[in-house]
Amino acid sequence: MARKETEHPDYHFIKVVMTDGTEYMTRSTYGKEGDTLNLDIDPKTHPAWTGGQQQLLDRGGRLSRFNSKFGNLSFGKK
Repeated sequence: MARKETEHPDYHFIKVVMTDGTEYMTRSTYGKEGDTLNLDIDPKTHPAWTGGQQQLLDRGGRLSRFNSKFGNLSFGKK
């Protein structure tokens, strides 16, 4: 069986611009060679990576039960 020419996407260099203006070059299948990807969210600002506080809803007391069972555990923190 012959290999299709379109089997693999085009993998090329693009410029990524972080929310703080930091730029770097990387290889990607996004756009075409030389395109710029401007990020709206990135690891430097998003709470998922920065440890920002989220407010969790306690529906049916599940969060309270979890915290009472496991709230005193430490995971590698001293």
